[in-house]
Amino acid sequence: MPLYHKFDAPNSANLTDIDPKGLDMDKAEVRERTEKLGKELNELQDLMFYAGQHSLLLVLQGMDTAGKDGAIRHIFSILHGQAASVASFKVPTPEEMAHDFLWRCHKQTPGRGEMRIFNRSHYEDVLVVRVHEFVPKEVWSARYEHINNFEQVVATANTMVVKVFLHISKEEQEERLIAREQETEKAWKLSVGDWKERERWDDYQAAYQDVIRKCSAEQAPWYVVPANKKSQRDLAITEILVNTLRPLASEWKEKLVKIGVEAKEELSAYRASLPKS
Repeated sequence: MPLYHKFDAPNSANLTDIDPKGLDMDKAEVRERTEKLGKELNELQDLMFYAGQHSLLLVLQGMDTAGKDGAIRHIFSILHGQAASVASFKVPTPEEMAHDFLWRCHKQTPGRGEMRIFNRSHYEDVLVVRVHEFVPKEVWSARYEHINNFEQVVATANTMVVKVFLHISKEEQEERLIAREQETEKAWKLSVGDWKERERWDDYQAAYQDVIRKCSAEQAPWYVVPANKKSQRDLAITEILVNTLRPLASEWKEKLVKIGVEAKEELSAYRASLPKS
């Protein structure tokens, strides 16, 4: 079984075929690989930022306790905050409700050189909206095409779109929810809503499965990351980001070399224009 599963075209993915437990890997190996890839990711982010030609949008989705916040903390332990940020999407505000469902997400997409992480995203409108029947099926089912078109527009603007589903088991979720009750420092995370949503587990799994089947594309692939083991989750996300950015490294370096040459020529011209003492 691979560290993660990539879907870059419409497919017949079945989440039940993907084991959330992950691989049987030595912890030292996981840590070593993560650190090595983390250094490369930091360098690639610098190149992307200073070249200013591309951006990256990382969409994180998953059931409650799947580890979205933990994954974000890991990513930001690697990146510098100068060109990386997070946008979180909760219950829509009255202003957001007055617009189309993509409005609040589109204005949060990253500018060139930037990396933006979506903690939940436009996919909530075919997940929670579907599961709770907030709108009729004919409304939410039409949104898959809208989402695909939206992501195509974003990708056309030189934004790399990476979508990650953190895949945990129902048993692991229960353990994490109970742990919040038992650990004082995590008590602030307690929510009866998490337990109520858990009752709809199968409905959410079906909704996520359809998302991955219908909204996977070459320019906006879905990655299913087994996330029961937090260290492997972090390794997988780091590797996905590195593999996404690495093919553009040479192009960014060429751009920066060109910028450097132009800067030197400008400086030389400036010095030549100065009065001679």
